[in-house]
Amino acid sequence: MNECIKSVQYNRDKKEEYSVEQFGIENAKKVNAFHKSFPGYSVTPLAELNELSKYLGVKNIYVKDESYRFGLNAFKGLGGSYCVGKYIANKLGMDIADLSYEKMTSDEIKNRLGEITFVTATDGNHGRGIAWTANRLGYKSVVYMPKGSSIERLNNIKALGADASITDLNYDDTVRLANANAEKYGWVLVQDTAWEGYESIPGWIMEGYTTMGYEIIEQLKDENPTHIFLQAGVGAMAGAITGFFTDYYAKQDRPIITIVEPNKADCIFKTAEAKDGSLHMVTGDMDTIMAGLACGEPCTIGWNVLNEYADNFVSIPDYIAAKGMRVLGNPLADDKKVISGESGAVTLGFIAEVMQNQSLSYLREQLKLDRDSKILCISTEGDTDKENYTRIVWDGLHPSY
Repeated sequence: MNECIKSVQYNRDKKEEYSVEQFGIENAKKVNAFHKSFPGYSVTPLAELNELSKYLGVKNIYVKDESYRFGLNAFKGLGGSYCVGKYIANKLGMDIADLSYEKMTSDEIKNRLGEITFVTATDGNHGRGIAWTANRLGYKSVVYMPKGSSIERLNNIKALGADASITDLNYDDTVRLANANAEKYGWVLVQDTAWEGYESIPGWIMEGYTTMGYEIIEQLKDENPTHIFLQAGVGAMAGAITGFFTDYYAKQDRPIITIVEPNKADCIFKTAEAKDGSLHMVTGDMDTIMAGLACGEPCTIGWNVLNEYADNFVSIPDYIAAKGMRVLGNPLADDKKVISGESGAVTLGFIAEVMQNQSLSYLREQLKLDRDSKILCISTEGDTDKENYTRIVWDGLHPSY
């Protein structure tokens, strides 16, 4: 069963040159101030799972619960709102620090900008964040989804006024469709993956994610994690949060950062494994249950950060994510319940499997997990596909899935 869990370890002593200032603490303060201006903003909970920590044999486990973010049941609204805000600020020649939600929705700003249509490709959460932002600010949005996408996620996006549809393409080809139509119709592409020639907007989206990091350090107070586990699709969120914590902690005190991906869409893992200076793609349908991570082409900016500062890269089968969903949804004793979707629960599922499964002792040693470990995870989504969530949690998922 464990032959499907693959890992790559990087050398922490390697020369580190890529600047993470864009995602660092000073910029994150500005990003957080922008998000605070939105109605409905609140700090999402950081669950401290003391009983689970004891059970698994570690000191602390913290889980940031993004199911409470802006009523969207996922973290993506942070990147969507900030990138749109930055686009508007640039268009007006303004500093985003002077562009609050109230200012953006004023008649003065709307009259200066006129009609704008934002377009994106998504498995669900990012598109919902873009649709929500466009809806709140009074602009149009077009959202394309890859084949096999959840109808529930599609309807959630449509409910926010977006022109949304499911294509017959995989995720990466759906991104290409969105890009082509942006050029054809004069729309603004707001995509959370970057490639050569398209890096400003993805960079702004990544900056938006640093609000999570800023909130986390305030919630942890003086407690510093020894380990951070981050899930990756294209690697934008993982890169942003890795950059944030790299900047926040002195390099010698930086937590051990591990990136986790589904083995049916592990483009970051394959790129790390090759170590040849090239990005490595995954093609085909990528039929993992982790829809939010089913991406085959790494984000260039995200990879640049991860290549320098992440310590471990892991590729895992779907049943690990399913285990994480059940563990978080069925807490021990007084631990807080966390409703976490397939993409949100994968890191906790991986930790639980590594600590419980004796045949994975080599991974515990590689990851340096022991009784002194203080672990941070981010549950990036709640039950954004409720039918699928219930099916997995109630009926289980066989390891051979």
